[in-house]
Amino acid sequence: MLSVRDLYVSFRTFGGEVQALRGVSFDLYKGETLAIVGESGCGKSVTANTIMGLIPEPAGRIKNGSVLFKGKDLTKLDKSKMRKVQGVDISMIFQDPMTALNPTLKIGEQLTEGLRTHQKVSKSEARKRAMELLEVVGIPNPEERMKQYPHQFSGGMRQRIVIAIALICEPELLIADEPTTALDVTIQAQILELFEEIQERTGVSIILITHDLGVVAKIADRIAVMYAGKVIEIGTKREVFYSPQHPYTKGLLASVPRLDLKEEELQPIEGTPPDLFAPPIGCPFTARCPFAMEVCDRIYPGTTDLSETHAVDCWLQDERAKRLFDK
Repeated sequence: MLSVRDLYVSFRTFGGEVQALRGVSFDLYKGETLAIVGESGCGKSVTANTIMGLIPEPAGRIKNGSVLFKGKDLTKLDKSKMRKVQGVDISMIFQDPMTALNPTLKIGEQLTEGLRTHQKVSKSEARKRAMELLEVVGIPNPEERMKQYPHQFSGGMRQRIVIAIALICEPELLIADEPTTALDVTIQAQILELFEEIQERTGVSIILITHDLGVVAKIADRIAVMYAGKVIEIGTKREVFYSPQHPYTKGLLASVPRLDLKEEELQPIEGTPPDLFAPPIGCPFTARCPFAMEVCDRIYPGTTDLSETHAVDCWLQDERAKRLFDK
């Protein structure tokens, strides 16, 4: 359904050019959930905004690559054509539901706006569809709730409304950018169950952007690990969780607290991510990697296919490096 290939995105600032994405590539298949994980600043949200056509111009620009959605390159569409895709074929759930909702408009108006804009349905039909969706996302008394404003809802209910807005036009691809960050654990579990129910009901494909590996373990089918604007490892949930191959992926998994171990100390990844004003030539994780070799700093490793579904960018798995060790 979606194929991102060799995507480069930069932002011009007073301090220079920030190379936010540096050759991102991945595929998404119909009906699956792909989780994109990594530290803050690694390029997760920029990837999502690029797919949605929301890169702010002229500061931000796509320097190279393609985003093929059902065979159509979204990077080549002008704004008017892209608007026919946004919210209709591809929808996005933004990180903060309070800022995603207009505080001056009633929920009913915000729910029906997209449907009336894109599908030209009557006001009564749009209202009926909106109330049905509020019930689907678990908001009781939809007829009364349609008349209320965002501040009259709790954080969890606002997040459900944002999900309903994203689903109103029945998109084929749903991008969820940190959808559970501001929610407590109980509401977080409810939102994740809601995603699973929606996917079973509609067959929508989901890109889930998060730094929470617990969320990933709950609903992801495949995982793409990003670091310094690159996808450094990608595989099925089982492959990445039980057989991680990149030192950064191993570090992420080791830094998650475990309740089954008593008096366990947290294992942080030492150091800081590289400066994307002047990213390193070789592997960007070299300065923080306990297994770094001289070649890591000078040349970026190629992608090594470990299986049909599992691939990693690391010299430790590269056959050329393994032959040197054998000697």
